[in-house]
Amino acid sequence: MSTTAHPAPTLPAPPGGCVAVAMSGGVDSSVAAALLRDQGHAVIGLTAILSPGFSRCCSDEDVRTARAVAAQLGIAHHVVDASGPFQRGIVDSFVAEYLAGRTPSPCVLCNRHIKFGLLLQQARQLGAERLATGHYARVARDGDRVRLRRGRDARKDQSYFLALLTDEQLRRSVFPLGDLTKDEVAGLAHAKGLAARHSRESQEVCFVDETDPGTWIDVRRLDAPGAGEIVDLNGVQLGMHRGVHHYTVGQRRGLGLAVGEPRYVVALDAARNRVVVGRRAEALGATARVRDACWIAGRPPADEFRAAVQIRYRHQAAPARVRVAPDARACVAFDEPQFAIAPGQLAAFYAGDELLGGGWIEAPDRP
Repeated sequence: MSTTAHPAPTLPAPPGGCVAVAMSGGVDSSVAAALLRDQGHAVIGLTAILSPGFSRCCSDEDVRTARAVAAQLGIAHHVVDASGPFQRGIVDSFVAEYLAGRTPSPCVLCNRHIKFGLLLQQARQLGAERLATGHYARVARDGDRVRLRRGRDARKDQSYFLALLTDEQLRRSVFPLGDLTKDEVAGLAHAKGLAARHSRESQEVCFVDETDPGTWIDVRRLDAPGAGEIVDLNGVQLGMHRGVHHYTVGQRRGLGLAVGEPRYVVALDAARNRVVVGRRAEALGATARVRDACWIAGRPPADEFRAAVQIRYRHQAAPARVRVAPDARACVAFDEPQFAIAPGQLAAFYAGDELLGGGWIEAPDRP
């Protein structure tokens, strides 16, 4: 595995001469810390305790691994107990969204409020003016503006999860891996002999330890809704479901229906505890409404503009017309209908590889 095809980026010196690195014990954050140290920056490592007892992320083992990597690199290491704010702001919100029939994006909230909120605050108290993470994204200054761009590795680009960061947060952010590929990062970890944890790539939520969020919620919320009707768009009952929090818009498997042509979840009616299904064409949406829109530049490019809009992490951003509405809202009209526009997910707005901002999908409108 070669690590010389694309050299590690040269990073600007952080204000104050010290940068903190959010270290999870994994390869990405460990290599980020190593790159910064090798380029002459004063570095300290921070590991957040998020969900003690049931998290697959930042467990006791991860803390030990992060501490071992920090010792290898000869940098100070600190543990930050963020479990209270994480429970209240991320986990409780995650559960409430599912019970309301929406599909949440907890990583987006965690980045804004925990990593680049609480952890950045702790970093500054320790004397670091900037916080680095192992995200595959790029941030750059353009005069007085700060711009966020996709990572060079299209397979690993994680800019989507950073769409709600504020201008101030981005000005204090460093992403050492933005110009590297995942293979190059793995090669650097091997070459440096880092004692980092090699984890399987996963899109699962870090604090959900069951096979699906619905089962995880059932164990922890005795008031979670039980069985209800699966209906078509005309309200005709086709079957029964286990509770709306077990389903997401676009889901096909696990419905237990034998009605010929495959059916997909097209809507979740939490108020009536109903799962609404339809054919694939009926799961397409031409427009969507977005609430709580945030813009990295502090304002949208114009009242109406063209953008590529990404409606979930693994979605190929689709060309659309975006019309800005009052009260931090936006209306998105796609050039072509998109599959499974799920309320609760984040819509991220891109101009080329530059992330303009994002907001929460409120509801799709169907043709």
